Amino acid sequence: MKQLGKTVLILLILSCSVVTSLMGQKKYTLEQCHSMALKNNIRMKQAGIGLDSTIETRKEAFTKYFPTISATGTSYISNKGLVQMSLSPDMQMSLLKNGIIGGVTATQPLFAGGRIINGNKLAKVGVEVSKLQMQQTENEVNLTTEQYYWQVVTLEEKLRTIIAIENMLNNWCKDVEAAVKAGVKNRNDLLQVELKRNDIASNKIKIENGVLLSKLILGQYIGDTSGNFNVTNSIIEDEQLILPDIIKTDHIQALQYIPESHLLDKNVEANKLKRNMTIGKYLPTVSIGAGYMYDDLMDKAHPFGIAFATVSVPISDWWGGSHAIKKQKFKLINAYNERNDSRELLVIKMQKLWNDLDDAYKQLQIAKLSIEQATENLKLNNDYYLAGTTNMSDLLDAQSLFQQSKDKYADAYASYQIAKLDYLQSTGQHLIIDK
Repeated sequence: MKQLGKTVLILLILSCSVVTSLMGQKKYTLEQCHSMALKNNIRMKQAGIGLDSTIETRKEAFTKYFPTISATGTSYISNKGLVQMSLSPDMQMSLLKNGIIGGVTATQPLFAGGRIINGNKLAKVGVEVSKLQMQQTENEVNLTTEQYYWQVVTLEEKLRTIIAIENMLNNWCKDVEAAVKAGVKNRNDLLQVELKRNDIASNKIKIENGVLLSKLILGQYIGDTSGNFNVTNSIIEDEQLILPDIIKTDHIQALQYIPESHLLDKNVEANKLKRNMTIGKYLPTVSIGAGYMYDDLMDKAHPFGIAFATVSVPISDWWGGSHAIKKQKFKLINAYNERNDSRELLVIKMQKLWNDLDDAYKQLQIAKLSIEQATENLKLNNDYYLAGTTNMSDLLDAQSLFQQSKDKYADAYASYQIAKLDYLQSTGQHLIIDK
């Protein structure tokens, strides 16, 4: 039975055995996973395409400042002249039986109710919105990567624990079997250990499958679909983690650093420009132009130049236009209201995420204390079993509590890391922090 005590002692000192990675497997750090996701993830690619599209829209709007150039050409032939003249009862004249008409004109708008200027400003706002949305997408991709990454780390940590427990039970089974043969222990103790070992083996299979699946999910997200890689991070029980109070910030001041708040400002700005463009539709339009014309209607070329100016006043549209302008003003008021309400909600969200971070840190400390207590409980029950003052059921219960405490710590550790990044993003703080 000495081997039984040695096994528990090794387990308590090492916590759990290390799963050896396969030769040639790639190892990704958390920072590498973030970088790969930002480069390869489909959401980032779509956000990039959306930004490129709005840039092209802005370039298109800029062309409205330049003259509009058009060219036309017409050739015709008819069965009789377009102009019929009777010079006398016996003399008729037919003109313009065939001909060619063509020309090139250039028109430069001088005033279009501000629609060209405001249209370009609106296109610029569209580009800025796309950039903010891309930043938003980047934050979301980073957070999802963090979740998938720590899911792999957590499952691998649980696999290490279960392998250590499996090794311990295998040794217990040998020792108890020898004790049963010697008549020191009864066969029921051996059966309990064997049943527990079977249960651990079943759970091990589920966790191994979970590790494989979680790697595939992470790999697909970051652009490595092979699944043949490891992650470098591990869960360290004595690691000094960042206290939530250290990264807590003024949540109202933090609004100026986050894309969600800036998007609300851009929504107000866009609605102002849309209102101005709506007003511009019902203002006079002034433009000038010049052209070069050519016609050959009477078998004689006739080229000539022309200059012109036009003023267009949409008089009949004013009645309906007043309602359209009021409608756009109401949309602007709604944009202001939405900005104020959403900013208040963003501040509340920041507070909630800080509460979640604070809670995750405290839960982690409790889980750490539980490991210490479960470790001591397992050691005492092992000593009591060796002394014959307790039974195998109590020892196996102590082993289960120890395993549960290790698993809870792994879950709490991952939850803390994710909650930390979530809070940092929600307050616009720098994301590269020494973990």
